[in-house]
Amino acid sequence: MARVSQEHLDARRRQILDGAARCFARDGFHATSMQDVLKEVGLSAGAVYRYFSGKEDLIAAIAGEAVGRVRQAFERAAQDSPPPTPDVLIGRVVRTLFGDEAEKQQGLDRRAYAGLIVQVWSETLRSERLAATLGQAYEGLRVSWAELVGLYRVNGVLVADVPDEHIARTLIATAQGFITQFALFGDAGPEFLERGLRGLMSMDLQKAS
Repeated sequence: MARVSQEHLDARRRQILDGAARCFARDGFHATSMQDVLKEVGLSAGAVYRYFSGKEDLIAAIAGEAVGRVRQAFERAAQDSPPPTPDVLIGRVVRTLFGDEAEKQQGLDRRAYAGLIVQVWSETLRSERLAATLGQAYEGLRVSWAELVGLYRVNGVLVADVPDEHIARTLIATAQGFITQFALFGDAGPEFLERGLRGLMSMDLQKAS
């Protein structure tokens, strides 16, 4: 029997994940059955279960990828030296997540993908496994963003006496908030987020106090 190449195995796994993501984005996690996934991807149960033990396994894999994309987008956006300001940084992150190339790779339109991410977040409230997966990913993301805030301080562009972690959590929350808003309403692109942050950053805090 011919040996199956790793490239073939990876492509089959990708096919299953993409099909499951389309099902979940369209009908939600709980309304989607494994039979729905099998029909979507056009594979036998044996072929799918070779890669994933069931729906929860699929959801966990999709969740891990979603967080991974956020982290990769951030790491690419933060490679500049000095690091980009928050408006530019977060704008790059969301553009990477929801740009034309990302839409092509995921096989979902931008709003559907944002909705899938929000579904993943809400599912953590009932799934200990998913909560553990996302919790670990979030911790890594928080540490990375805190390091970036430290670079702001080193470069002299951040003077407020606020812990790096507090600012990192706020940056992450801003990105999360945009994803949620986009999933629910779909009426504002990354440029709204960039301009809004730029406007807030221009405030004269001495006058405000």
